[in-house]
Parts: sequence; structure tokens; C-alpha cells
Amino acid sequence: MAQTLYLSLLLIALCSISECVQRQYHFINKNKTWTEAQRYCREKYTDLATVDNMNDMIQMNKSVKVNDGYAWIGLQRTSVYKWHWSSGDSVLFLNWASGQPAGGDNCTVMRNGKWFVEPCSDAWTFICYNMSRGLVFVNQTMNWRDAQSYCRQNHIDLVSVRNQNENQQLEKFINDRNSSGSAVWIGLFRDTWQWSDQSNSSFRYWDTIEPNNAGGHENCAVIYLYNLKQWNDILCDRQYAFVCHEDKLIVIQQNLSWSEALRYCRQNHVDLVSVQSVEMQRRVMNVVKLASTEAVWLGLHNFCSMNMWLWLSGDMVCYQNWAPGNGSTPENCKLENRKGAVQSGGDQTWISLPESHRLNFICTNY
Repeated sequence: MAQTLYLSLLLIALCSISECVQRQYHFINKNKTWTEAQRYCREKYTDLATVDNMNDMIQMNKSVKVNDGYAWIGLQRTSVYKWHWSSGDSVLFLNWASGQPAGGDNCTVMRNGKWFVEPCSDAWTFICYNMSRGLVFVNQTMNWRDAQSYCRQNHIDLVSVRNQNENQQLEKFINDRNSSGSAVWIGLFRDTWQWSDQSNSSFRYWDTIEPNNAGGHENCAVIYLYNLKQWNDILCDRQYAFVCHEDKLIVIQQNLSWSEALRYCRQNHVDLVSVQSVEMQRRVMNVVKLASTEAVWLGLHNFCSMNMWLWLSGDMVCYQNWAPGNGSTPENCKLENRKGAVQSGGDQTWISLPESHRLNFICTNY
């Protein structure tokens, strides 16, 4: 009994400290146009820098060796508007009111459970998400970007809604706290910006009045290297230093058993990938779309004697993204030798499969 308790406490401690660097940034102090910088990064590393969250911002800032001027990042304006969640969650569910989205407005409010677009400059109360507290109603009126900044500084981000059940829960939460029935900001917005590596990242860190597309041709993004490192849109043919990123996940389009995939990764890279956080799951979701099989092997395996799943890195499965009906250890665990895979389509949750299945797989260079 004491031994079991000790093991449980140890595993909790391991969950609390488990962390990994997910993307490496390289500051290149050579002046090039955006297109020239993109070509350089793709030849030497992975691509011009993509940023998923404030942790990435901190890591990218650490790579920068000067404190003045501009540096290109991998964000470029396109002609296609696309909806994003501020938190970076995939847009899997929409709940527009009849006739919405209407007009050219780019930010979203919820009113009576339905979604409406509004000018981002309007002031409304808003809902943040907090990891420990869940939903947080902020009874202050702000424009959308100020509300986003408030949530990121004090909680996690503006709230995301991933399905009908979450929408109903959010509607009830708002009704219990907002008797006036007025609209509240949620984290859904749209813009025409796309990352060079085709990442789905919706993280933006624009300076106060940016992007303003001055002159109608400011189609590339730079980071201002002084002070807060916020972003600006600027003409793509200007010449600046730039930041590349080196992504450490590689989809191997060969159909191998789990054991064969493990051997391949360890011989040619470092290991099969471990997914220990929401951020790493997003990285996996960005690369798994390159796969040619319906599921892709992860470095996730049953530790039968302990009746639990573990990552090959030795870490316990703290962050969970199992599909319904998966994740429990089967009674005939040792006979089946089941391993973990991520679905390459749909909501890209994890499933358990016999290790003899032949699938694509993701190697890591971390």
C-alpha cells in the first residue's frame, strides 16, 4: 500500500515537471527580402519562423541577438479569409445565428447561444478560459484585442468552443452571470494571414495599431526587435534580418509495424514522438495531415505490469487526448501488444491498435 502511494506521488511529480522544447529558433542577421529569407530558412532549417503561443514568443525572443530594427517571421497576407480560435484550437464546430457571418467584420460574440460577427473595435464583456478555474466571466467592456490581451495576461486565452455540448455549457454559464442578455466576446476571429509552413497556428501578437496595410501592399510580417517584440505588417521587398525555425517532427510515409517504426526512428532520428502537452499535440496535428494512412504511430505503449500507458521517453501520459473508448488497458494487454496512434483525419485524437498494424509514423529529432 505504501509503495503504491509512493509511486502515485512520484508519477504526479513527474507529470508536473515534464516539459520539452518543441521548436528551435535561429536568428539570421543578414538582410534579405521576405521571399529570400523564406528560401534561406527552407534550405538551412525548416521554414521562416512560426509562432504558436507566448512560450514560442519567449523562445524566439531569446534567439534574437540585436535590440533594434525589424526581423521577418513566416506570416504573410493572402486573399482568403479563414476563421481561427485565439487559443490555437482547431475550428471543428461553428454555431452561427441565421444569416451569419454577415458583412466584413472579423470578431465574434455570443448572444443567446448563437454567434454573431461584430467589429473588433466594439466594446463588450468577454469570457476567458483558465486551466484551474475553467470559464471566467470578465464584467468589463473591452474591444476584442484588449480582451484577448487581458485573458492571456491573467488566465490562458479567450474561450474556445469545440462542440455543441461546450456551446450549451458556455450559454448557461453566460446566462447565469449576464442577466442583461448582451453579447460577449469569444475567441473566434478571422483574418487573411497564413504561416509560411502552412501551419494552422492562430497566434497573433500585433502592435497596437497593426496590421494597418499602409498603402495597400504591406503583405509580410516582421517582429520589432526593440522592447516588447510585437509585430508589424510591412512591404515584402524590404530587406531585414529574419528568424528561421527548425521543426523537430517528421512524418515518415512508410507503412511499418510499431516496433519497425520505433527501430527506424532510433536509427535515423531520435525516437517516435511523445505528446506531453496541448502544444505538442498541435505540432502533431500540423504534420500528421501529410500522412497517407488513417492513423499514425506515436511513441505510446502499454506498460502491462502497471496497467497504464507510458511514452517511450519514460514519461507518464499526463496530457490525454484519447478518442472515446480508447486509453484503457485491455485485459489481454500482453497478448495484443497494443500501441498508441493518432488519427490523421477528423479531430486527430489518439487510438490504441495492435502493434502489428502497418502505419505511417512520426519521428522526432528532440
